[in-house]
Amino acid sequence: MGRDARRALGLVCIMMLAPLAGCFGETGEDSRVGTGDVTITPETLIGGVFQGLTISADRDLSAYIPYLILNTDTQFVQNSTVLDLKAGESVQLTVLAPPRTDTAVILVGEYGRESWPIRSIDESWKTWWERGGFEAQSGQGVSRVAGLNNSIDTVNTTVSNGGAATPILLTIERPQAPGFTESEGGRHSTGLVDGRTVFNYINVMSDETLDPTDAADGAVGYLDRWAGQGNAAYEDAAQYLIQTMENFGLEVIVQRFVYDSLMTGAQNPEAYNICGYRWGEVDRDKWMVFGAHFDIAPPINGGMLDPHIFGRTYGTRVGAYDNTAGTSMVLTVAEAMADYNTRNTMVFCLWSGEEGGKRGSDFWTDYWVKEDNPNVEVTNYVNLDMAGVNWPGGGGAPCGDGHGGGEGNCDPEPQVDPDGYPKDEEVWPMRVYIGPSLDHDVMNQPGMVGLAMWIGSDAIGVEEQMSPLLGEGYDAATWKVDDWMAKDRPEIIVYEDTTARSDHATFQDNLGTVTMGFGGLVDGYWCYHQTCDTVDEMIDWMDTTGKDYGEERSGTSNLVDALDTITWWATFSFFHLDQDPIRNAYLDA
Repeated sequence: MGRDARRALGLVCIMMLAPLAGCFGETGEDSRVGTGDVTITPETLIGGVFQGLTISADRDLSAYIPYLILNTDTQFVQNSTVLDLKAGESVQLTVLAPPRTDTAVILVGEYGRESWPIRSIDESWKTWWERGGFEAQSGQGVSRVAGLNNSIDTVNTTVSNGGAATPILLTIERPQAPGFTESEGGRHSTGLVDGRTVFNYINVMSDETLDPTDAADGAVGYLDRWAGQGNAAYEDAAQYLIQTMENFGLEVIVQRFVYDSLMTGAQNPEAYNICGYRWGEVDRDKWMVFGAHFDIAPPINGGMLDPHIFGRTYGTRVGAYDNTAGTSMVLTVAEAMADYNTRNTMVFCLWSGEEGGKRGSDFWTDYWVKEDNPNVEVTNYVNLDMAGVNWPGGGGAPCGDGHGGGEGNCDPEPQVDPDGYPKDEEVWPMRVYIGPSLDHDVMNQPGMVGLAMWIGSDAIGVEEQMSPLLGEGYDAATWKVDDWMAKDRPEIIVYEDTTARSDHATFQDNLGTVTMGFGGLVDGYWCYHQTCDTVDEMIDWMDTTGKDYGEERSGTSNLVDALDTITWWATFSFFHLDQDPIRNAYLDA
């Protein structure tokens, strides 16, 4: 939706890190090495895994591979390379095939070629190929940069795209794990990370099956995770998380802290911050942080009553959407990333006290980083909070089977809120929010916005659903909804917004860190901070069978799809940001 409006983002390309975009440049001529001059195997890649890719030359040529590559010399993942091959030579690379698209493109040209054309940040390589982008009549370009210590080259932005190049197309297929049908999320059940694994973690922690032997919460799962006051259920869940992260091979460091009650002034014990560390091989003091809050909304104001029967109160035992989903994505990415060497330190954190005012992340940034580790630079932060009830779900809230919050035994449908988050009765956008940002009508962090768009349009496969929002020409109170409507209600929105409603705000405020966050339906979700925030409720909301919106898919299938989308987006962001952190544009000015 709204592809014409998205073209305005092209100005961002001048400021992007390689090879996310480049500058308009010259068009050169080459000898047009042909498709018959090179053999690339396999012709079909497995989506979502690192695998061997062999390039064999029948004549002298160069090849540009615009994908994430595991450099066997450095053991780090890098973004793209250019190879020179003499006739008869073969080179094997270890390449991560994009997980959510069906086509890969590799370019070949004359031997020793320096510059290459690339796609725009809002289109896939397949779309770029279909429109003839390889002819390089105009558009972005990259040039090669010599690798360190005779390792493979990297690439950087350039003022020239080098002219036309020859594209070689490969197909990508992502297999389905045995034991899962399509309706059970099987389409997104394999790979380095996958949505079905996230869904499994949510189920484990949200299991309400009675367990009389569990004195903490009386359930098989980890319920009642209300932070503070020495809550035994939170302590029990914390031990589960600590053990899980240690099993991944991470070094787990926890912090306890106290806070002064605003009501009584008394000091109250706070629950854990739990962070797993994968120490950097090059710079241990540069930290890339991926986090989610693990606490859930405590029962107050007569809470623990079913809002479908008694109306909305406040509090939940389960918190599947807010924020077991985010916690599960952190665990899934941590498990995968623990097996990879990184230049900088990777930190996977589960925060305490977010529902009470971001106390856990505030303590961690102000005291653990600034006071106890003053030499540390937190390069970037990725936040997961309330994700999963969003596109590809939509088309109206569920009805029947215990739902009864509104007319016709249905939960109230999300209504357009002019000064809230974009949504309506049909479309529930997935949100990618970036900051800090001081101006609603100016793109303040173009590097991070561009990275989000670059990853989303190809690897995540959402170029048709995704659009950036910008408040130019709109009122500061309503710009997100105004621009969303003007761009024909895109299902995935990328925008800058400094909101105080989650832990990313503390990184922006306390450290000046550029952040990227992912979220879904907020105030329109009837079970937000309610007893009905369960896995079954998420599935009901995501079901699009028999609806006028979306494809005919089960709630589990759509939910796993949504979790897969966000988890892969975060994983690709980690690999990119390890190679090229994105600093705060305000601080660089």
